[in-house]
Amino acid sequence: MIRKQAVQETVLYYTPVQGPNVTKLKGVLVRMGIRIRNVAEEQTRETIGGLLGLPGYDVRQDPEAQPETSAEIRDEVLVMHNFSGYRIDELLLNLRKAGVPKIHLKAVVTETNCSWTFYQLYKEIKEEHTRMQKSVME
Repeated sequence: MIRKQAVQETVLYYTPVQGPNVTKLKGVLVRMGIRIRNVAEEQTRETIGGLLGLPGYDVRQDPEAQPETSAEIRDEVLVMHNFSGYRIDELLLNLRKAGVPKIHLKAVVTETNCSWTFYQLYKEIKEEHTRMQKSVME
């Protein structure tokens, strides 16, 4: 009998400001058995795959990124890896129940964005969020 190894759910989490809500968020993640990888400002130019430690992805810096680009991230960002749709729903429900304010910039790791830098992914989901907000207001 071949035993299938369980795949670890992981969250890449970036926040510009530490506060009580960060503690609540991390408490939910720990209770759900989700691995947390905090992304520091100096790591925002590293690839998503590299930050997750995925085989074949280097933790390399984007040579074209400006040194000040990491300072431009002023929002919380939550990137989910190895989550099923059910588990994403469960996570969002548990965060709401714990009183964690809504994190607007969320993404799921894909084959495409795995090779992007954290900053590139941030820019993409920030633009998408802005477009969605505009269409709701129209």
